[in-house]
Amino acid sequence: MTRFLIAGARGMLGTDLVAALAGRDVTALGRAELDITDADAVRAAVEGFDVVINSAGYTRVDEAETHEAEAALANAVGASHVARAVAETGAILVHLSTDYVFDGTATSPYDEDAPTHPATAYGRTKADGERRVLDAHPDGTFLIRTAWLYGQHGPNFVRTMLALGSERPEVNVVADQFGQPTWTLDLARQIVTLIDSDAPFGIYHGTASGEASWFDFAREVFALGGLDPEHVVATDSASIVRAARRPAYSVLGHDAWRDAGLEPMRDWRVALRDAFATGAVSAP
Repeated sequence: MTRFLIAGARGMLGTDLVAALAGRDVTALGRAELDITDADAVRAAVEGFDVVINSAGYTRVDEAETHEAEAALANAVGASHVARAVAETGAILVHLSTDYVFDGTATSPYDEDAPTHPATAYGRTKADGERRVLDAHPDGTFLIRTAWLYGQHGPNFVRTMLALGSERPEVNVVADQFGQPTWTLDLARQIVTLIDSDAPFGIYHGTASGEASWFDFAREVFALGGLDPEHVVATDSASIVRAARRPAYSVLGHDAWRDAGLEPMRDWRVALRDAFATGAVSAP
C-alpha cells in the first residue's frame, strides 16, 4: 500500500487532505510534530514514504511585509528542505503554492507556465520556494498553485461573511479583485486524483472553475447562508488599506489538467452550494 505523509496536516487544507485519503496509509504531521525549517527533522520524517504532501508554510500575507525573513524560512528554505529530502528517497512530492506568485495585472487567466512576478513579500517567498522545489526534485514533483480557499477547519472568507452578516446591517466588500473561490475538500480530492493518475509531473493550478469578485462571492455566501445579498455593498480596493497589496486579477488557467486527461475542478458556485448543503461551512 502507498504510504502518504502530510506536512502541515492541522491546517484547513491539511485536515481535508487527511479526510480525502481516508482508508489509506497516512501519517499526518502538524507543525508541532514536524518543523519543515529543520532539515534534519525533515530528512528523518520523509524516510519510508511513497508520497509526501507539503501543505505547511507561512500564510500571514500582511505580516510577511514586515517579517519577510520569517516567511522565507518556511516558504522557501523549508520547502527546499522537503524537496531535497524527498528527492533523496525517490518519492513523489506534492507542493502547495499560491496565486500570489503573480502580480495580478493580467486580464485573462494565468497559464501554468506564465512567468512569475510577485508583488508582495509573501508572494516572493512562495515564488522562491517554487524555484527551489522544482530545482531539487524536477522529475517527481506536482506543484499545485491554489487561491481563495475556504473550508470547514479554519478561519476563512465564508465564515467571516456569515459572522458579519449576522452582526451588521450591511457589509462592504471589494468588487475590483477577481479570483476563484475554492473549497479545500474539493482541492484535497483533486490532489488525490492527480496522485492516483499517470499525469506528468509539473505545475497544476488547483482552483475552482469560473471566476468571481469578492463581492460576487460574498453575495453568494449570503444567499446560501439565509442572509439578504442586498446587504452586501460593493466597494473598491482603495477604500481598504492593507499592508500587502492584493492582486486585482488572480484567475488561474487549467490547461495542465486537460493536457493530462483530467477534468479541472468544478465551478465555484456548484462547490459552494455543496459545501453549505453538507454543513462544511458555517458561521464561527
